Amino acid sequence: MKELVIGDIMEGTVTGVQAYGLFVLLDNGQQGLVHISECAHGFVSNLTEQYKVKERVKVQVVDLDPYTKKLSLSIRSLEHLNYPNKPKRWRSRRHQHEGNGFLAIAEAMPRFIDEAND
Repeated sequence: MKELVIGDIMEGTVTGVQAYGLFVLLDNGQQGLVHISECAHGFVSNLTEQYKVKERVKVQVVDLDPYTKKLSLSIRSLEHLNYPNKPKRWRSRRHQHEGNGFLAIAEAMPRFIDEAND
């Protein structure tokens, strides 16, 4: 039996559905948990509506504890996330000013002296 490493993709059978996640028995005999946050992209309100016991699922190993041999699995990491195509934002040139309101000290010094003498 091959030792599992983080990133391995395997198939397994759902053995339990809880409010916090799914228990999956992998084909190699090891059991792991798919936390509700790792089941799908976005909000998941009820896992019992999406997954049933004895259902086959494809999962990826995202964490494993070498001491307790607990596996953390993910279904979400295998799903492709489609971002909507956003239009490119072009820089607007209408707000560009010739000066930014600041002068070098050498240029502003005569005005400072005049203001101080008044």
